Amino acid sequence: MKTLIFYDTLAFMKRYWTLLQNEPLLRRLSLIQLIAYFGAWFSNVAIYTLLIQMGVDATIIALVAALHFLPGVFQAPLSGVLLDRIHPKRLMVILTITEITCTVLLVSINDIGMLWLLYLLVFIRMGASSFHFTVEMSLLPRVLEGKSLQIANEIHSIIWSLSYTLGMALSGLVVYWVGIKMAFLLDASLFVVVLVLVSGLTIELEMLPNDSRFVRMMFDTFGYIRANPLVFHLMLLHAAVGFTAFDALIALAAKHFYVHVVAVSLGIGLLNAARAVGLVIGPMVLGHRINNNRLALLFLAEALSILFWAMVIEHFYWSLIASVTVGFVTTTLWSYTYTLIQHHTDNEFYGRVVAYNDMIFLGVGAIVSLFIGYLYEYGISLGVITVILGVFFVLAGIYYEWVRRRYSLKEIG
Repeated sequence: MKTLIFYDTLAFMKRYWTLLQNEPLLRRLSLIQLIAYFGAWFSNVAIYTLLIQMGVDATIIALVAALHFLPGVFQAPLSGVLLDRIHPKRLMVILTITEITCTVLLVSINDIGMLWLLYLLVFIRMGASSFHFTVEMSLLPRVLEGKSLQIANEIHSIIWSLSYTLGMALSGLVVYWVGIKMAFLLDASLFVVVLVLVSGLTIELEMLPNDSRFVRMMFDTFGYIRANPLVFHLMLLHAAVGFTAFDALIALAAKHFYVHVVAVSLGIGLLNAARAVGLVIGPMVLGHRINNNRLALLFLAEALSILFWAMVIEHFYWSLIASVTVGFVTTTLWSYTYTLIQHHTDNEFYGRVVAYNDMIFLGVGAIVSLFIGYLYEYGISLGVITVILGVFFVLAGIYYEWVRRRYSLKEIG
């Protein structure tokens, strides 16, 4: 049985490689995404370490974690329209320059009196990063379809997940070795590389003519979603993955439970590195086994892995193991629900629907981050908070089964 799983996994990895070989645009976008998203999250450990050194309370840490998600919520109405009117390459150049500027300015923050500037820079920087992600994800269904689109989404979800957790993991080591300010400067240099790659990018895409006003295009999107309730339900199901926004949870656990085992920055980094292992391996094992009939089981598996983490969260080494199990399911759950949305959305609404989908997803991530911080301040233990997050995935699995029975879902591929 183990041998069969091993060869199936190798076969599926070969599909990744074959698609990248046959699609040069996807190959270049994947490289850009790897560096851009790695850079987006690389500074996070430096930011959280800076906050802990300043002596801020749990609510401030939770607020900063939420600020990584909130920009995508507020900018969605505007970004959705821009995606359907402006060429992707031009957008990516503007967004990368914004990320470089904000990352360099983070070096100037020295004390708690400059928290307002930290809030502003994190908000703008992560707004540019989330918009960059939305640009790429709205581009994929315009150049790929069917099973190729699903595999491309899995490649990008692996890259996003790897960049998200491994970026913070390596940042933990960098902060420990060379300090916070140097971590910010190294991060800015990564975005300079992204800018060079984006400038040389060739995207042969004909933008659909659209002379509608911005406000009219926004209302057209609401009308489309209202007329297609299945798309809205799928957006909510995808948003459920936002309950894995564990940044505040990990930072608080490192501060209160693991500080006697490892330095705070290393604790945050190692936990995210462990999760990265699961995030990368998971879709290679699960990706080709998941279909519409089995998706509810994936929600349940995520719930069980989070509940396991809740039981061992006070113990650093057991938490490392639990982080792998949590990450193992997350990437496949994210990519499959994202592909379902793309699969049931009409071409002329791709950009706007993807933007609003990201708005809901990031909104959930922001709420979860604030939820973790405020519950902890009110005296709820991190273990109980983690149990609550796990229960939400049980509810999401039940919700998915209701959607599957009520609507006709098209199989991917």
